[in-house]
Amino acid sequence: MTKPIVARRNRKPIFVVIIPRFDDLSNSFYAGEVTKGANIAASRLDVDILIHMVDRKDHSRWIDGLMDPNFIDGMLFADIDRDWEVVRLAIRRGMPTMVLNNPTTEPFNTIAIDNRGSARQAVEYLFGIGHRRIASINGDLNTQAGQDRMEGYCDGLEAVGLRRDKKLMKKGDFLRTLARSGAMALLKNVSPSERPTAIFAASDVMALEVMDAAKSLGLKIPEDLSVVGFDNNRELGDGGVKLSTFQQPIVDMSRQGIENLYQMSLGLARLPVKILLEARFIKGRSVAALK
Repeated sequence: MTKPIVARRNRKPIFVVIIPRFDDLSNSFYAGEVTKGANIAASRLDVDILIHMVDRKDHSRWIDGLMDPNFIDGMLFADIDRDWEVVRLAIRRGMPTMVLNNPTTEPFNTIAIDNRGSARQAVEYLFGIGHRRIASINGDLNTQAGQDRMEGYCDGLEAVGLRRDKKLMKKGDFLRTLARSGAMALLKNVSPSERPTAIFAASDVMALEVMDAAKSLGLKIPEDLSVVGFDNNRELGDGGVKLSTFQQPIVDMSRQGIENLYQMSLGLARLPVKILLEARFIKGRSVAALK
């Protein structure tokens, strides 16, 4: 159990938000929403926030110097890529910790979004409106969110009695270029019977690339292809067709993370903290029932 921080040394509490270096970090929807939520909590609680970027391949090497409870009152890990050893290290140093988006049955403090359940819901919804060839463009499987959304897609197939087909599962890594390549592999130079009628893309960025690739091949959205994304990233636009997607409560997740860290630092939290937040499905015009 984390010991409460007794002395404040005449300063505000300071909490560090650890954000891994994503590709195209400056345009990362996730990183931006995490930062926004942390700042909302910091303003309400009158605490200070330190944003710290780390190399995803070696978290501990970059944050070891921050693990001093004399100066830092808690650490919020935006994503640890399932590297629980760095969390154990912080706990051994007496540091209150909270991990976002990496649910676990182990006794760590976590707040996560139900990525797996939401991806399953996407497949079940598409099946329910008549689709039987449902493909996926997977996110980065080195991240918990990417892995969970891929597993949720597979859960959905199993739940509705569809066979898993590796030919319908393409790598996207949450990146535009890879998502477009995956979409072209699914849609170009294939017979209508082999072509998927619906694609679940594990992020809105990738979903919009799927839609653009389909249009470049003369396919209409949603008449020829239904597309579901994940994020509800309003900054991307919609490419002329409002995307059906899942709205993630990332800001709320981050806000709750800082609020729980604050309670931990005072010795008031009941540990371990385990919170799972639902993502809300938002139906746009990118899906249609299969006739």
